[in-house]
Amino acid sequence: MTPPAGASEEHGIPVFRILHVSTGNVCRSPITERLTRHALVARLGDERAGGLVVESAGTWGHEGAPMEEHAAEVLLEYGADPSGFLGRELLDEHVIRADLVLTATRDHRAQVISMGHSAGLRTFTLKEFTRLVRAIDPATLPGPDADGGVVERARALVRAAAALRGWLLAPSAEADEVYDPYGAPITYFRSVGEEINAALDPVVTALTGVPARA
Repeated sequence: MTPPAGASEEHGIPVFRILHVSTGNVCRSPITERLTRHALVARLGDERAGGLVVESAGTWGHEGAPMEEHAAEVLLEYGADPSGFLGRELLDEHVIRADLVLTATRDHRAQVISMGHSAGLRTFTLKEFTRLVRAIDPATLPGPDADGGVVERARALVRAAAALRGWLLAPSAEADEVYDPYGAPITYFRSVGEEINAALDPVVTALTGVPARA
């Protein structure tokens, strides 16, 4: 039986699962997944970052496909590791296991929520979650070294963001979108990578309690 969200374990150790969702799972969500992993390890180290499991999938995922070459190139430019990636189609089990789902667009968010599994309170667009996280006082979250560590802090962060959702609306629909670079030149992939990286920075800071190094 699959444990409910917020009670995930891996090898008997509590974990918090972050699922990034886009369309094909070859451009935006692979970039977001690997940039998130890279940032977590940079701030927490391999051992402590292990409590935060980061994955991705696509609503029309190219199952088993490698990420786009330009996406891999962008990741290398950030020092992140693109190796070993294989695309996945978004399945019910991915949503059930996820403690936090971050999507590229509002349409992706709606598709995840439509799958059910009580996903509404833990599914946000990436930029929406960034906006909400910026409004949360870090002092109200459990410290990363308290009981439960970063896993408990991450769960509290999602609850706090969900509570704020109705109060902090986007200035426009476009403000919550990360547009698809599929088929575009490397320059556009770089701009999307920069957009994603900027949105992730406050999220990773809030998750870990550790700011990025200057």
